[in-house]
Amino acid sequence: MFSYISLEDRVPAKHPLRKLRAVVDGLLASMTAEFEAVYSRNGRPSVPPEMLLKALLLQILFSIRSERLLVEAIDYNLLYRWFVGLNLEDKVWDHSTFSANRERLFNEDLARVFFERVKLTAGWAKLTSDEHFSVDGTLIDAWASQKSFKRKDASGSDDGAPPQGRNPEVDFKGQTRSNDTHASTTDADARLYKKANGDKSRLCHMGHILMDNRHGLVVDVEITHASGSAESEAALKMLARRHGKHKRATVGADKGYDCQAFVKGCRKLGITPHVAAKAQHSAIDGRTQRHEGYKTSLKVRKRIEEAFGWIKTVGGLAKTKLIGQAKLAGQALMCFATYNLVRMGSIGGWWDAHHA
Repeated sequence: MFSYISLEDRVPAKHPLRKLRAVVDGLLASMTAEFEAVYSRNGRPSVPPEMLLKALLLQILFSIRSERLLVEAIDYNLLYRWFVGLNLEDKVWDHSTFSANRERLFNEDLARVFFERVKLTAGWAKLTSDEHFSVDGTLIDAWASQKSFKRKDASGSDDGAPPQGRNPEVDFKGQTRSNDTHASTTDADARLYKKANGDKSRLCHMGHILMDNRHGLVVDVEITHASGSAESEAALKMLARRHGKHKRATVGADKGYDCQAFVKGCRKLGITPHVAAKAQHSAIDGRTQRHEGYKTSLKVRKRIEEAFGWIKTVGGLAKTKLIGQAKLAGQALMCFATYNLVRMGSIGGWWDAHHA
Protein backbone atom coordinates (compact mmCIF):
# COMPACT_ATOMS: atom_id res chain seq x y z
CA MET A 1 0.00 0.00 0.00
CA PHE A 2 1.14 3.50 -0.80
CA SER A 3 0.20 6.84 0.71
CA TYR A 4 0.30 10.01 -1.36
CA ILE A 5 -0.50 12.31 1.55
CA SER A 6 2.44 14.59 2.32
CA LEU A 7 3.71 15.44 5.78
CA GLU A 8 2.54 19.00 5.17
CA ASP A 9 -1.04 17.69 5.00
CA ARG A 10 -0.63 15.63 8.16
CA VAL A 11 0.18 18.64 10.36
CA PRO A 12 -2.93 20.62 11.42
CA ALA A 13 -3.09 24.14 9.98
CA LYS A 14 -3.37 25.71 13.44
CA HIS A 15 -0.68 23.65 15.14
CA PRO A 16 1.65 25.98 17.12
CA LEU A 17 4.74 24.31 15.65
CA ARG A 18 3.78 25.69 12.22
CA LYS A 19 4.35 29.28 13.30
CA LEU A 20 7.39 28.29 15.33
CA ARG A 21 8.99 26.55 12.35
CA ALA A 22 8.36 29.61 10.17
CA VAL A 23 10.05 31.84 12.77
CA VAL A 24 12.98 29.44 13.25
CA ASP A 25 13.49 28.98 9.49
CA GLY A 26 13.71 32.75 9.12
CA LEU A 27 16.31 32.93 11.90
CA LEU A 28 18.35 30.07 10.44
CA ALA A 29 18.30 31.70 7.00
CA SER A 30 20.16 34.66 8.51
CA MET A 31 22.86 32.32 9.89
CA THR A 32 24.07 30.97 6.53
CA ALA A 33 27.58 32.34 6.95
CA GLU A 34 27.95 30.77 10.42
CA PHE A 35 26.71 27.39 9.16
CA GLU A 36 29.03 27.47 6.14
CA ALA A 37 31.98 27.96 8.46
CA VAL A 38 31.27 24.79 10.46
CA TYR A 39 29.78 22.49 7.80
CA SER A 40 32.22 19.87 6.54
CA ARG A 41 32.09 18.48 3.01
CA ASN A 42 34.79 15.87 3.63
CA GLY A 43 34.33 12.36 4.96
CA ARG A 44 30.95 10.83 5.75
CA PRO A 45 27.79 12.95 5.32
CA SER A 46 27.10 14.94 8.46
CA VAL A 47 23.86 16.17 9.92
CA PRO A 48 23.04 19.58 8.37
CA PRO A 49 23.46 22.26 11.07
CA GLU A 50 19.97 23.62 10.41
CA MET A 51 18.37 20.21 11.03
CA LEU A 52 20.55 19.60 14.07
CA LEU A 53 19.51 22.89 15.64
CA LYS A 54 15.82 22.27 14.99
CA ALA A 55 16.15 18.77 16.45
CA LEU A 56 17.68 20.26 19.60
CA LEU A 57 14.73 22.66 19.80
CA LEU A 58 12.38 19.66 19.75
CA GLN A 59 14.38 17.98 22.49
CA ILE A 60 13.99 21.05 24.72
CA LEU A 61 10.33 21.72 23.89
CA PHE A 62 9.16 18.16 24.50
CA SER A 63 11.53 17.32 27.37
CA ILE A 64 13.19 14.38 25.59
CA ARG A 65 15.81 13.18 28.04
CA SER A 66 18.48 11.80 25.68
CA GLU A 67 19.70 12.16 22.11
CA ARG A 68 19.11 8.46 21.52
CA LEU A 69 15.42 8.89 22.34
CA LEU A 70 15.31 12.12 20.31
CA VAL A 71 16.54 10.40 17.14
CA GLU A 72 14.16 7.50 17.76
CA ALA A 73 11.22 9.90 18.16
CA ILE A 74 12.11 11.77 14.96
CA ASP A 75 12.12 8.42 13.13
CA TYR A 76 8.53 7.47 13.97
CA ASN A 77 6.88 10.82 14.80
CA LEU A 78 5.58 12.51 11.64
CA LEU A 79 5.32 15.90 13.37
CA TYR A 80 8.98 15.79 14.36
CA ARG A 81 10.04 14.68 10.86
CA TRP A 82 8.15 17.58 9.36
CA PHE A 83 9.61 20.09 11.81
CA VAL A 84 13.27 19.20 11.18
CA GLY A 85 12.72 18.97 7.39
CA LEU A 86 12.81 15.22 6.71
CA ASN A 87 10.46 13.46 4.29
CA LEU A 88 8.76 10.13 4.96
CA GLU A 89 11.34 8.32 2.84
CA ASP A 90 14.40 10.01 4.38
CA LYS A 91 16.54 7.90 6.67
CA VAL A 92 17.04 9.34 10.14
CA TRP A 93 20.58 9.68 11.41
CA ASP A 94 22.05 7.23 13.89
CA HIS A 95 22.11 8.59 17.43
CA SER A 96 25.91 8.31 17.55
CA THR A 97 26.21 10.33 14.33
CA PHE A 98 23.86 12.95 15.76
CA SER A 99 25.87 13.19 19.01
CA ALA A 100 29.18 13.40 17.14
CA ASN A 101 27.88 16.21 14.94
CA ARG A 102 26.42 18.03 17.91
CA GLU A 103 29.86 17.88 19.55
CA ARG A 104 31.55 19.23 16.40
CA LEU A 105 29.02 21.75 15.13
CA PHE A 106 27.08 23.03 18.07
CA ASN A 107 29.41 25.11 20.21
CA GLU A 108 28.82 28.05 22.51
CA ASP A 109 29.52 30.59 19.75
CA LEU A 110 26.88 29.14 17.39
CA ALA A 111 24.36 28.88 20.23
CA ARG A 112 24.94 32.53 21.16
CA VAL A 113 24.44 33.61 17.55
CA PHE A 114 21.05 31.87 17.52
CA PHE A 115 20.18 33.36 20.93
CA GLU A 116 21.05 36.85 19.67
CA ARG A 117 18.94 36.36 16.53
CA VAL A 118 15.94 35.46 18.70
CA LYS A 119 16.58 38.53 20.87
CA LEU A 120 16.81 40.79 17.83
CA THR A 121 13.47 39.41 16.61
CA ALA A 122 11.92 40.28 19.97
CA GLY A 123 13.41 43.78 19.76
CA TRP A 124 12.06 44.24 16.23
CA ALA A 125 8.60 43.30 17.51
CA LYS A 126 9.03 45.88 20.32
CA LEU A 127 8.81 43.19 23.01
CA THR A 128 12.00 44.33 24.77
CA SER A 129 13.43 47.63 25.94
CA ASP A 130 16.81 48.89 27.15
CA GLU A 131 15.64 50.61 30.32
CA HIS A 132 14.53 48.15 33.01
CA PHE A 133 16.17 44.79 33.74
CA SER A 134 16.30 42.10 36.41
CA VAL A 135 19.15 39.74 37.17
CA ASP A 136 19.50 36.48 39.07
CA GLY A 137 21.48 33.26 39.21
CA THR A 138 20.74 29.59 39.83
CA LEU A 139 22.66 26.39 40.44
CA ILE A 140 22.74 23.72 37.73
CA ASP A 141 23.81 20.30 38.95
CA ALA A 142 26.86 18.90 37.18
CA TRP A 143 26.94 15.46 35.57
CA ALA A 144 29.32 14.21 38.26
CA SER A 145 28.90 12.32 41.52
CA GLN A 146 30.28 13.13 44.93
CA LYS A 147 32.59 10.13 44.60
CA SER A 148 34.34 11.83 41.68
CA PHE A 149 35.31 14.74 43.97
CA LYS A 150 38.81 13.62 44.93
CA ARG A 151 42.00 15.15 46.26
CA LYS A 152 44.10 17.04 43.74
CA ASP A 153 47.35 15.46 44.95
CA ALA A 154 48.68 12.11 43.75
CA SER A 155 46.81 10.03 46.33
CA GLY A 156 43.45 10.64 44.69
CA SER A 157 41.47 9.40 47.69
CA ASP A 158 40.96 11.00 51.10
CA ASP A 159 42.25 8.02 53.09
CA GLY A 160 45.16 7.27 50.75
CA ALA A 161 43.80 3.83 49.79
CA PRO A 162 43.32 2.98 46.11
CA PRO A 163 39.70 2.67 44.97
CA GLN A 164 38.27 -0.84 44.90
CA GLY A 165 35.95 -1.77 42.05
CA ARG A 166 33.86 0.32 39.70
CA ASN A 167 31.58 1.81 42.35
CA PRO A 168 33.41 1.54 45.70
CA GLU A 169 31.97 2.39 49.09
CA VAL A 170 33.10 5.85 50.23
CA ASP A 171 32.60 7.44 53.64
CA PHE A 172 33.03 11.24 53.75
CA LYS A 173 32.09 11.61 57.42
CA GLY A 174 34.52 13.76 59.36
CA GLN A 175 36.53 14.71 56.28
CA THR A 176 37.13 18.28 55.15
CA ARG A 177 36.47 18.60 51.44
CA SER A 178 36.80 21.91 49.60
CA ASN A 179 37.40 23.23 46.12
CA ASP A 180 40.91 24.25 47.14
CA THR A 181 42.02 20.70 47.85
CA HIS A 182 39.59 18.59 45.80
CA ALA A 183 38.35 18.48 42.21
CA SER A 184 35.94 16.32 40.26
CA THR A 185 37.62 13.76 38.02
CA THR A 186 34.47 13.65 35.88
CA ASP A 187 33.85 17.37 35.35
CA ALA A 188 36.81 19.57 36.24
CA ASP A 189 34.66 22.72 35.88
CA ALA A 190 32.18 21.62 38.56
CA ARG A 191 32.48 23.16 42.01
CA LEU A 192 31.22 21.96 45.40
CA TYR A 193 28.81 24.67 46.51
CA LYS A 194 25.59 25.45 48.37
CA LYS A 195 23.58 28.60 47.86
CA ALA A 196 21.91 28.83 51.26
CA ASN A 197 22.61 27.89 54.85
CA GLY A 198 21.10 24.53 55.73
CA ASP A 199 21.25 23.36 52.12
CA LYS A 200 23.48 20.45 51.13
CA SER A 201 26.64 21.09 49.13
CA ARG A 202 26.66 19.59 45.65
CA LEU A 203 28.79 19.59 42.53
CA CYS A 204 27.32 22.22 40.28
CA HIS A 205 27.75 25.11 37.88
CA MET A 206 26.10 28.51 38.19
CA GLY A 207 23.84 29.99 35.52
CA HIS A 208 23.01 33.70 35.34
CA ILE A 209 20.45 35.54 33.25
CA LEU A 210 19.53 39.14 32.54
CA MET A 211 15.80 39.63 32.01
CA ASP A 212 14.05 42.54 30.33
CA ASN A 213 11.19 43.69 32.55
CA ARG A 214 8.79 44.62 29.75
CA HIS A 215 7.66 41.07 28.89
CA GLY A 216 9.98 38.84 30.90
CA LEU A 217 12.24 37.87 28.00
CA VAL A 218 15.82 36.78 28.68
CA VAL A 219 18.32 39.11 27.00
CA ASP A 220 21.62 37.64 28.18
CA VAL A 221 23.01 34.40 29.62
CA GLU A 222 26.27 33.63 31.42
CA ILE A 223 27.63 30.37 32.83
CA THR A 224 30.29 30.52 35.53
CA HIS A 225 31.93 28.46 38.25
CA ALA A 226 29.82 28.35 41.41
CA SER A 227 31.18 30.76 44.00
CA GLY A 228 30.02 33.43 46.45
CA SER A 229 31.00 36.32 44.19
CA ALA A 230 29.95 34.79 40.87
CA GLU A 231 26.45 36.31 40.84
CA SER A 232 27.47 39.95 41.15
CA GLU A 233 30.46 39.54 38.80
CA ALA A 234 28.38 37.83 36.10
CA ALA A 235 25.58 40.41 36.49
CA LEU A 236 27.96 43.32 35.93
CA LYS A 237 29.45 41.55 32.90
CA MET A 238 26.02 41.06 31.32
CA LEU A 239 24.91 44.61 32.11
CA ALA A 240 28.07 45.98 30.51
CA ARG A 241 27.34 43.97 27.35
CA ARG A 242 23.68 44.95 27.08
CA HIS A 243 23.49 48.54 28.23
CA GLY A 244 24.84 51.72 26.68
CA LYS A 245 26.08 54.38 29.08
CA HIS A 246 24.19 57.09 27.21
CA LYS A 247 20.84 56.02 28.69
CA ARG A 248 19.73 55.55 32.26
CA ALA A 249 18.43 52.17 33.30
CA THR A 250 17.47 50.15 36.37
CA VAL A 251 18.20 46.59 37.41
CA GLY A 252 16.25 44.64 40.03
CA ALA A 253 17.86 41.89 42.11
CA ASP A 254 17.46 39.98 45.37
CA LYS A 255 19.38 40.50 48.61
CA GLY A 256 22.28 38.39 47.38
CA TYR A 257 23.32 41.37 45.23
CA ASP A 258 23.22 43.88 48.10
CA CYS A 259 26.97 44.47 48.29
CA GLN A 260 29.24 47.44 47.64
CA ALA A 261 30.94 45.84 44.62
CA PHE A 262 27.68 45.32 42.72
CA VAL A 263 26.07 48.63 43.66
CA LYS A 264 29.17 50.65 42.75
CA GLY A 265 29.61 48.65 39.54
CA CYS A 266 26.04 49.42 38.47
CA ARG A 267 26.39 53.13 39.14
CA LYS A 268 29.64 53.19 37.17
CA LEU A 269 27.70 51.76 34.21
CA GLY A 270 25.00 54.42 34.60
CA ILE A 271 22.49 51.90 35.97
CA THR A 272 20.42 52.41 39.12
CA PRO A 273 20.54 49.25 41.28
CA HIS A 274 17.09 48.34 42.57
CA VAL A 275 18.35 45.63 44.91
CA ALA A 276 16.29 44.22 47.76
CA ALA A 277 17.91 45.83 50.81
CA LYS A 278 19.27 43.83 53.72
CA ALA A 279 17.94 44.62 57.18
CA GLN A 280 21.40 45.71 58.29
CA HIS A 281 24.50 47.09 56.54
CA SER A 282 22.72 47.58 53.20
CA ALA A 283 24.60 49.13 50.29
CA ILE A 284 21.33 50.64 48.98
CA ASP A 285 20.71 54.19 50.20
CA GLY A 286 17.39 55.40 51.54
CA ARG A 287 16.80 57.77 48.62
CA THR A 288 16.73 54.85 46.17
CA GLN A 289 14.40 52.82 48.39
CA ARG A 290 11.88 55.70 48.60
CA HIS A 291 11.47 55.85 44.83
CA GLU A 292 8.29 54.33 43.39
CA GLY A 293 10.27 52.65 40.61
CA TYR A 294 12.27 50.76 43.25
CA LYS A 295 9.10 49.06 44.52
CA THR A 296 8.03 48.24 40.98
CA SER A 297 11.40 46.66 40.14
CA LEU A 298 11.31 44.46 43.25
CA LYS A 299 7.85 43.26 42.27
CA VAL A 300 8.64 42.58 38.60
CA ARG A 301 12.02 40.91 39.25
CA LYS A 302 10.26 37.84 40.69
CA ARG A 303 9.18 36.99 37.13
CA ILE A 304 12.75 35.86 36.45
CA GLU A 305 11.99 32.68 38.40
CA GLU A 306 9.58 31.68 35.63
CA ALA A 307 12.49 31.38 33.20
CA PHE A 308 14.56 29.33 35.64
CA GLY A 309 11.57 27.11 36.41
CA TRP A 310 10.89 26.52 32.70
CA ILE A 311 14.42 25.55 31.74
CA LYS A 312 14.68 23.16 34.70
CA THR A 313 11.30 21.44 34.33
CA VAL A 314 10.74 21.58 30.57
CA GLY A 315 14.21 22.30 29.19
CA GLY A 316 15.94 19.58 31.21
CA LEU A 317 18.58 21.82 32.80
CA ALA A 318 17.97 20.92 36.44
CA LYS A 319 21.00 18.71 35.88
CA THR A 320 23.13 19.07 32.79
CA LYS A 321 23.88 15.94 30.79
CA LEU A 322 26.97 17.51 29.25
CA ILE A 323 30.40 17.75 30.82
CA GLY A 324 32.27 21.04 30.96
CA GLN A 325 31.36 24.68 31.26
CA ALA A 326 31.67 25.41 27.53
CA LYS A 327 29.17 22.71 26.53
CA LEU A 328 26.80 23.75 29.31
CA ALA A 329 26.93 27.35 28.06
CA GLY A 330 25.77 26.23 24.62
CA GLN A 331 23.00 24.12 26.14
CA ALA A 332 21.84 26.98 28.38
CA LEU A 333 21.78 29.48 25.51
CA MET A 334 19.64 27.09 23.46
CA CYS A 335 17.26 26.53 26.38
CA PHE A 336 16.77 30.23 27.01
CA ALA A 337 16.43 30.96 23.27
CA THR A 338 13.66 28.33 23.15
CA TYR A 339 12.07 29.85 26.25
CA ASN A 340 12.06 33.25 24.53
CA LEU A 341 10.44 31.78 21.40
CA VAL A 342 7.69 30.16 23.48
CA ARG A 343 7.23 33.36 25.48
CA MET A 344 7.00 35.43 22.28
CA GLY A 345 4.46 32.97 20.93
CA SER A 346 2.35 33.25 24.09
CA ILE A 347 2.43 37.04 23.86
CA GLY A 348 1.54 36.92 20.16
CA GLY A 349 -1.25 34.39 20.73
CA TRP A 350 0.08 31.73 18.36
CA TRP A 351 1.69 29.40 20.92
CA ASP A 352 -0.65 27.12 22.87
CA ALA A 353 1.21 24.63 25.06
CA HIS A 354 -1.91 22.43 25.32
CA HIS A 355 -1.84 21.74 21.56
CA ALA A 356 1.93 21.52 21.08
